[in-house]
Amino acid sequence: MRLAKPVEIFDRDAEWAELTRFATDVRPGATLGVVSGRRRQGKTLLLYELAKATRGFYFGATEATPAESLRRLGEALGRYAGSPGPVQLSDWQHAVDALLALGKERAVTVVIDEFPYLARTSRDLPSIIQHALTPGRPERTGSRTRLLLCGSALSFMGGLLAGSAPLRGRAGLELPIAPLNYRAAAEFWGIGDPRLAVQVFAIVGGTPAYRREYVQDDAPEGPDDFDDWVMRAVLNPARPLFREARYLLAEDPDLRDTALYHSVLAAVAEGSATRGGIAGFIGRKATDLQHPLTVLEDAGLLVREPDPLRSGRSRYRIAEPLITFYQALMRPAWTALEQRRGADVWRRSQQRYASAVLGPGFEELVRQWTLRFVAPETLGGIAAEVQAAVLTDPASRTSQELDLVALGELPAGDGPRPLLALGEAKWGRTLGRSDLERLVRARDLLRGRPGLDLDHTRLLLASAAGFTDELRQLAVNRPDVVLVDAARLYSGE
Repeated sequence: MRLAKPVEIFDRDAEWAELTRFATDVRPGATLGVVSGRRRQGKTLLLYELAKATRGFYFGATEATPAESLRRLGEALGRYAGSPGPVQLSDWQHAVDALLALGKERAVTVVIDEFPYLARTSRDLPSIIQHALTPGRPERTGSRTRLLLCGSALSFMGGLLAGSAPLRGRAGLELPIAPLNYRAAAEFWGIGDPRLAVQVFAIVGGTPAYRREYVQDDAPEGPDDFDDWVMRAVLNPARPLFREARYLLAEDPDLRDTALYHSVLAAVAEGSATRGGIAGFIGRKATDLQHPLTVLEDAGLLVREPDPLRSGRSRYRIAEPLITFYQALMRPAWTALEQRRGADVWRRSQQRYASAVLGPGFEELVRQWTLRFVAPETLGGIAAEVQAAVLTDPASRTSQELDLVALGELPAGDGPRPLLALGEAKWGRTLGRSDLERLVRARDLLRGRPGLDLDHTRLLLASAAGFTDELRQLAVNRPDVVLVDAARLYSGE
């Protein structure tokens, strides 16, 4: 059974399809699903509308004692069932059985939003749910409750089904709700100009809530309005977006040493992307960073990306563009910004914005385009892995940074893996023949490397500033050269 997606929900077609498939499963037996994602991605709207569309039960947990949470849940169950008073729930075992009992007559969606609030004060709750869903238990077999646990604390939600966790093996759905991709975000913001879309995405990313409540529906009217929009919507202490980057760290209970985590994120925003570079930036030993880096990864704020050309090496990238913008521009000038001198801060931060925010942001969009949107014939295959990399030139004993290395799918046998593309991506610089020759040199250095097939490797050059006439002419006669401008990122394959 398919349910029409409510008009209030933008995009999220795949997520809605998975949720409705889970909720409308008519087979006997209660089932469990887990939905996770950072705050402000639209999880609550999705699940509330799902419960509404299926005549299900929705309960939003809050920070409270177990007794208060049980009382609130009993009151909500009473209202849902049309009882004259609340359902009396003596403990969580009784509460979970009451939720399973909702599905005795039909498949019923039961949503427990912000589940970590309940589980942190009642640590045995996951085990109680595990027991309730034990195969063969009458309360489970006689129920068709479709229980969905949702939470924004990614480290906690990720641990629910991991390793030896009680609920491992019990869930039939594990659905992450990610930010909107850059193309969907441009549509959501109503931005048709590709360069402007890149500039806005480099600050606010794809978090839906930042488009509505956080800026009061204020979007740039065009390229000429961008600077004014930054000052009135992002650098304005009266707007909620102004302090949002700070709250993203403060609201996660696993991020206890916020000073250390801010310093780690600042290091990455400044370009220190390796563990050693981060350690040097913040004045710690590299061995001391294992825990904070892991915590930031688990919280969904940092992404560790392996270098595809150097085994055992990896680089870190901030997952939320707003945090990069905050660390690079706002945090160093926080006092001036609080004093409403945002115009001065923005005027003197243009170079920093271009180098620390817009440049890296554009590079990541090019990698996302290569991974998600490019037509297979453009690269001669489907990209399975797209990362930045560092290549060592033994002749000159120098290292060459590559903004993009696209690897194809792993071969079925022991054959070499296709290297689909090597790329250069620059926001504010016109690319020319010398940039192409640099990629040709990189490709030559990789020829003969074990495990890589370079027979059809493309050379991808991406620039929002454009390309020289010479490079455009060269590309016409060379099928191995791919030119990507901002317009192609948003509309071309």
